[in-house]
Amino acid sequence: MKSRSLKIIVVTCLMLLAAQSSAWAHAFLDHAEPKVGSDNDKAPMKVKIWFTEAIEPEFSAIEVADADGKKVDKKDSHVDDADKTLLIVSLTDKLPPGTYSVTWHVVSTDTHKTHGTFKFTVK
Repeated sequence: MKSRSLKIIVVTCLMLLAAQSSAWAHAFLDHAEPKVGSDNDKAPMKVKIWFTEAIEPEFSAIEVADADGKKVDKKDSHVDDADKTLLIVSLTDKLPPGTYSVTWHVVSTDTHKTHGTFKFTVK
């Protein structure tokens, strides 16, 4: 009887640990301004990316480049003070028409790393 009770306790603990570890998620891109793949009549002044969970400012950044690979951001990536899921970078003076690539990497507060890219166009 003791052996069966011990097995139940061990299995229950393992199930709880498995459920808890699956609850720890990575910070994935939720939405962005300008929108992923968007065509924009007006050049944005900033790129803003919201993630699905809070991110670590020291290990998170956005870079923006034109079609030739020239960087067009001001290298001032930062997490918003009021919203720890929002990463922002300023862009250089008015971007000319063209396609721009946004590359981002973040570390969530639970230390998981994620990264990605997307494009937007200025008409």
